[in-house]
Amino acid sequence: MNSHFIIRGSCRDVAGIVSRITTCLFDHGMNIEEAAQFNDKLSEHFFFRIEFSSKTGTTPPEFLNEFSNIATSLKMDWSCTPCNEKVKTLLLVSKSDHCLSDILYRWQNKLLPIEITGVVSNHDNNRAQVESHGLEFHYLPVNNDNRAAQESAIENLIETTGTELIVLARYMQVLSAEMSQKYAGRVINIHHSFLPGFKGAKPYHQAYERGVKIIGATAHFATSDLDEGPIIEQDVTRITHAQTPDKLQIIGQDIESRVLLSAMQYYAERRIFLHGHRTIIL
Repeated sequence: MNSHFIIRGSCRDVAGIVSRITTCLFDHGMNIEEAAQFNDKLSEHFFFRIEFSSKTGTTPPEFLNEFSNIATSLKMDWSCTPCNEKVKTLLLVSKSDHCLSDILYRWQNKLLPIEITGVVSNHDNNRAQVESHGLEFHYLPVNNDNRAAQESAIENLIETTGTELIVLARYMQVLSAEMSQKYAGRVINIHHSFLPGFKGAKPYHQAYERGVKIIGATAHFATSDLDEGPIIEQDVTRITHAQTPDKLQIIGQDIESRVLLSAMQYYAERRIFLHGHRTIIL
């Protein structure tokens, strides 16, 4: 039985929103466990996320009906989901397995509230690792002749498995503009934070040659504009001239994994709000 829930929403800011929300929860016997809110004064938009518990173990229809009326009057986008609801997630990966391995470890140890619906790759080298976890591995090699067909196969997997979140865990293929738009706000990508300054292959070698002092990674929502989607999470670490490209790659891959996992955690816990070209994390 579900006894803990997340209710979240956003709307134009007006006086009394918090009072109306919390009064509705109180009147129906709900107890607030965690609450966060943000008023974007520049756009006059209000965001909130509340975790609450129900003594009955359910969200009574009367509560949902009353809250729906409040939301309608405020023209609010909102949702209410059980806290223990696992987000169905499809992983896309290429040869590098550092992000994939960390995701699988967290998932296996129940540290990441997702349900993995499968792993897609354009390379076959990660099959054994994926299948050892009892997961479906879908080998979909990509070239210029079959790119559209393989993307259609990925979309079919998304639809047939009921996947909500698509994670590009170092998937080195560019999604079409059509696919990015179709799943807008549902595709998370990870890349080096110093891109697009260092484009193409071997970015860590380029960073070494230029004497970069900080390296990092950025997790963002994928859009039709390559590596320019709304940023979810970022991290950096300082480096020195003494560190070789191979050492920089090891450091960078560790940051990539951490940042991607944080972004996935935020999404699974319903903490991310898309607002224009930026995100609000509550």
